[in-house]
Amino acid sequence: QVQLVESGGGSVQAGGSLRLSCAASGYTYNRNCVGWFRQAPGKEREGVARKYLGSSNTYYADSVKGRFTISQDNAKNTVYLQMNSLKPGDTAMYYCAAGSPPCTWSSSSYRYWGQGTQVTVSS
Repeated sequence: QVQLVESGGGSVQAGGSLRLSCAASGYTYNRNCVGWFRQAPGKEREGVARKYLGSSNTYYADSVKGRFTISQDNAKNTVYLQMNSLKPGDTAMYYCAAGSPPCTWSSSSYRYWGQGTQVTVSS
């Protein structure tokens, strides 16, 4: 049974940082796609970062470029999202997702999803 478990969310003030983790069990990230998505109340889910784990290429939404970094630890089978310079507009539930290539921004292309972790940024 595949499980993706996110952790690391919380409440921070604007300008602060958080690191989200997404640990996989029953699934190996290697050479697959991983994406971080977020959904704020009343808004559609949006992709913020994605990566094909067989390469070093990373992709970010314009709204987070330069502030967020997606990375992986193959030994721990864990993917991270480092979030710096957080803004109130980053407040959302954050989800990690994994699937097979090709890696896209479409949430429908990711087969496995975590339960989400809440990030709240206050001004």
